[in-house]
Formats: sequence, C-alpha cells, structure tokens
Amino acid sequence: MKKVVIWIGALVLGAVLGVLGIHGLDETMNVIATVYTRLFQLLAVPTIVLAVITTFATFGSQGSGRIFGRTITYTLLTTVAAATVGALLFVLIKPGNLPLESVSESGDALVSTTSQSYLDHILGVVPNNIVRPFLEGNVLSLLLLAFAVGIGLSKLPESENKTVLVKGLAGLQDLLFLLIRGLIWTLPLGIVAFAAQLSAQISAGVIVDSIGKYVLVVLGGNFIQFFIVLPLFLLARGLNPIHVLGRMTPAVLMALFTKSSAATLPVTMDSAENRLGVRKEVARFVLPICTTINMNGCAAFILVTSLFVMQNGGTALSLGTILLWILISVISAIGNAGVPMGCFFLSLSLMSGIGAPVAILGIILPIYTIIDMVETAENVWSDSCVCAMTDHDLSRPE
Repeated sequence: MKKVVIWIGALVLGAVLGVLGIHGLDETMNVIATVYTRLFQLLAVPTIVLAVITTFATFGSQGSGRIFGRTITYTLLTTVAAATVGALLFVLIKPGNLPLESVSESGDALVSTTSQSYLDHILGVVPNNIVRPFLEGNVLSLLLLAFAVGIGLSKLPESENKTVLVKGLAGLQDLLFLLIRGLIWTLPLGIVAFAAQLSAQISAGVIVDSIGKYVLVVLGGNFIQFFIVLPLFLLARGLNPIHVLGRMTPAVLMALFTKSSAATLPVTMDSAENRLGVRKEVARFVLPICTTINMNGCAAFILVTSLFVMQNGGTALSLGTILLWILISVISAIGNAGVPMGCFFLSLSLMSGIGAPVAILGIILPIYTIIDMVETAENVWSDSCVCAMTDHDLSRPE
C-alpha cells in the first residue's frame, strides 16, 4: 500500500510540474524520462530471453505422461482464450489515441516496418545470425531463439554439463532480477518524469477517455475470462463451475489481496486437496507448474497494453498484427514467471524492444495496482480450473 501511495503521489507531482510549462523543468523531465526509457531497453533483451529459456528448460525435470500433457494443453488453451478475448474487446471498444507529439515522432519509425508484406515480416522473424537479434532487439526472433533453447535444454539428458548450464542461466536471471528491483526502487522518479512529460502535451479530457477505455478492455477481458470462458471449459469437461469456484474461493480471495500466485500457492494446494477433493499427487504436480506458466490475466494484459501502445505509436493494427501479438503475448506470459512486477515490466520490455512509445506506460503504472489484483485472482482461478480438469481426466480410464 505504501508503494501505491508513493507511485500515485509521484504521478500527481509529475502532472503538476508538466502543467507549469517551465521550459528548463520540462527539459529536465525529458532527460530523466529518456534515461529511464534507455535503462528499460537495456534490461528488455535479457529479461525476455532468460525468463522464457529458464521456464521452458524446467519442463524436462517436471516429469511427463498424461498428467503433464493435460496440464500443458489446458494451460495453452486457457491462455490463448484469454488473449483472444482481450483482442476482441480491444477491437470492439477501440480505445482512442493520446495526442502526444513524441508519439507521432516515434511512430514514424514504426510505420515503415508495417509497409512490409506480412510474408516478409514472418521471414524476418527467422534469424540467420545468432548475434543480430540481440543487437537489434528483435523481440520475435529472440522469443523464437529462447523457446528453442529452452525446449532443447529440457530434452538434454541429465549430466554435469546440463546442470552447470542451467544453474548458470538461473544465476544470470537472479542477477538480472536484482538489477530490476534496483530500477523499480527508483521508479517514482521515473514516474514523475513520465507524468510531467505527458501532462505537458496531453489534454486531460482525452486521457480520461482513452485510458478509461483501455482499463475497460483490460478489466472487461479479465471478468469475461473469469466468469464465462473458464466456467465453459469446466462445463465442457463435465464439471460444475459454481462448485469448483466455491471450493477454491479462499485461494482466489488470497490471490486478490496478495497479488502473488506464488504466495497463494500453499492455500491453492490446500483448497484443491481438502476442499475440492483433488488427489494429492495431481494437485502437488499440476499447481506448482500452473503457478509458473499459467498466466491468463498476464497474457490479456500484455496483448491489450501492447496493442494500445503500438497504436499510439502509429502502428496499423491489422488482423495479421493482432494475431501475431496474440502468439507473442501467450509465449511471453508463459515465460513471465518470477519477473518482479510481472506483466507490467514484461509489457514495457516488449514495447522497448520494438521502439514503441513506452512513456505511455508511465500513466498506466498506478492503475496497474488494481489491474494486478484482478489478474492474479484470475490466474489462480485458472490454475484451479486446470487442476480440476486434469484430475477429472485422469480419474477416467485411457
């Protein structure tokens, strides 16, 4: 709560400073905002690559067979569904653009990339040089490489070399998280700069309308996924969603207030075993995996936020672009486990990687606290659904 108050205070302070219209102060805020943008860009590539690699590399050590197959299948299906719902709401509600001069300037570079044919864009994703995607910050190529390396590591036979390699990657990720936590600790200064930069250029009425619709899309997608899509998955497997939700309510409520699926895991497992009646061997296998990779709310947030920021940067949101980013959001959400500030930071990293106007995320940050509560509750509810469906499937003969 203290952090939220500080962030909101920083946002208000920045907005006031921007409205003052003092040239020297505006220049200072622009410099600070640029520094934070560059720092986020610096951390973007290793954040995405290490998160995805380490997540997929653990698959091999988690076991195999029907239980693992069911868990992964339901995780992918529910995550794709969440991202798709977010995309549909974005197209229907159509959040407006923010009138940013900086957005128009940065948008020129983005427009040139959309002039390529979709086939050229797909071919450009396939790297022909292992170094170039890192130097260029090509997010799609990096995700492809990270996915391949992570799966490859999971398939390697256990050996001393594999252990050393996996531990080395985990150590690098721990170091990266330390740097991220340090950056986040100083983030109130960045929020002041972003807010001042934005308030100097934006009409407040347009902000309310545009950001209001954006929040409506994000929260609306979460509620639809929570109350309609996931219950339909349960009904399709012959399970009563009201019964399952009733038994898993303690875990869902704890997730809402703690904003941490990992912190909620003990309660989720206890509720699944002792209230819902899931077998221990299933709950203790499925739920830790789901806590790591089953991020329905995160996938929807990454997709909607990315589309909103890219739209403000001048990118034409064609059907092909939206479908491509549904795929990116699903892969990114699965690889998001363990990143401080989770979905928000990963969304910012993705946008930094493609040169989109990340300053817009400065005014989304305080709102993200509420969004994060809803997303985490949805993630735990989805974990519960995957666990219940897997247990139900395994209780029947092959």
